[in-house]
Amino acid sequence: MNIINIIISIVAMTLITFFARAFPFIFLRTKNQSEMLVFIGKYAPFSVITILVIYCIKDVSLSKPPFGLNELIAILFVVILHLKFRNFFVSIFVSTFVYMVLVQLNLLNFLRF
Repeated sequence: MNIINIIISIVAMTLITFFARAFPFIFLRTKNQSEMLVFIGKYAPFSVITILVIYCIKDVSLSKPPFGLNELIAILFVVILHLKFRNFFVSIFVSTFVYMVLVQLNLLNFLRF
């Protein structure tokens, strides 16, 4: 692939991404939104987060150390922080940080039976 093809590909991907993200704001600007659109806007984030949590914990091994405690602690942090602050960003970022510290530093690997 030469440089011209690379530039054309980057420009095409940029335009497609921009218009895909701008489409709802350009064409769905009506003041009266449909009930279905309001419902999706209200419940989609919770559904997506639930699916992501289930996907992330599907490969957790409960039979070898640390027996899924890293994931359980991170999930508890999400719940507690969200109940306290009601902010998705705080809940997700702090819990991710806690999980990464637990995993990278092997803090719970002392649990050997």
